[in-house]
Amino acid sequence: MKTITAVLAVGLALSPVAMAHGSGGQHSFSVHATDIGSAISLTGGGSYDPQSGSLHGGGEFRCTSDITAGPLAGLRAGEQTHWDASELLPSSGFKCDGTDPLKTSVTDDDTVVMQVRFFRQGDGATPSFTAKVFVSAVDENPDVPGIQNVWIQGVGCADARTSVR
Repeated sequence: MKTITAVLAVGLALSPVAMAHGSGGQHSFSVHATDIGSAISLTGGGSYDPQSGSLHGGGEFRCTSDITAGPLAGLRAGEQTHWDASELLPSSGFKCDGTDPLKTSVTDDDTVVMQVRFFRQGDGATPSFTAKVFVSAVDENPDVPGIQNVWIQGVGCADARTSVR
């Protein structure tokens, strides 16, 4: 009986941690966004595990208009090549636009929050820019019209075709 009680006590003590990071295990994600912040199109995908912190992901991006502020400042319309996920983040504050109140997106079973490296053509293996990104199966900002299920730091949010499982 003491063993069962101890196991239950440890399980109850750990359950908030597991709940905060999802149910655990490997998840996959994909994104096809054609207009993030009227400046970026982004496609790709990967996998992540909130419990272990592992993350593998990447894809292509294209800048559709010049970016003059934020971590991608200096990226020009027409520049493109690829991105890769470099770090799984437990959460990040985000704003869809400058007037938005700060919200928080959390890595869980429905959402991956990550640090992403963006590479421009001609820059070789050296990342040109880095920014936080989330991809979600749910609306991360229900206070504004539409679905906000993808975000790039300093660029904004968009309604994209996403899958997170």
